[in-house]
Amino acid sequence: MGRGKIVIRRIDNSTSRQVTFSKRRSGLFKKAKELAILCDAEVGLVVFSSTGRLYEYASSSMKNVIDRYGKAKEEHQQAMMNPNSELMFWQREAASLRQQLHNLQENHRQLMGEELSGLGVKELQNLENQLEMSIRAVRTEKDNLMINEIRELNRKGNMIHQENGELYRKLNLVRQENMDLCKKLYEAGGSGINREGSKQSIANGSHRTNSDDASVPVHLELSTPQTTGHDAPTLGLQLN
Repeated sequence: MGRGKIVIRRIDNSTSRQVTFSKRRSGLFKKAKELAILCDAEVGLVVFSSTGRLYEYASSSMKNVIDRYGKAKEEHQQAMMNPNSELMFWQREAASLRQQLHNLQENHRQLMGEELSGLGVKELQNLENQLEMSIRAVRTEKDNLMINEIRELNRKGNMIHQENGELYRKLNLVRQENMDLCKKLYEAGGSGINREGSKQSIANGSHRTNSDDASVPVHLELSTPQTTGHDAPTLGLQLN
């Protein structure tokens, strides 16, 4: 469940009222400080508690804020009485801004080494000090950037070295597997050669057996003629 809506009215309980005052005062001062920092505003805050205690906050000084407020209030009242005074106010503001821009441009040209003829020794010394401080700040920033780049390069180099080591390990494993496969193929090839030799020997033995059988001499003999009373004598061959 969400928080209920708080009714904005005076808190009757003094203890609760004091606690709420302390919390709300801290939040108010925090917001005033954030407004002054984020928006480059000149802020002045004055708070009196129910007991008459004073709490104040000023982004610069309370006296400057009050003096500026009094001046702005007076100019506003004069502008309300005389419409032309408001135009004069904005004309003065524009002239002030033009003068500030001219001063900044002149200072920039002097920092670049231009229009130095009208400066005295003290002014030139101040300008030199500003340049030296600027150079030190630039060098410091450059050194920090270079150190960060070197650290990043070292980190990347270490990662590449680790990846190379991992690839070298995998390459060694592949080489070992290739050697094992070659060894198995060699052993399988030797067994095949032996089997072919045995088959060749058996074939040769069978050939020799057939040849030996073919070389056995065959003896042919004439059978004894048998005479009968009616048939003529016959001749016969007997295979021994």
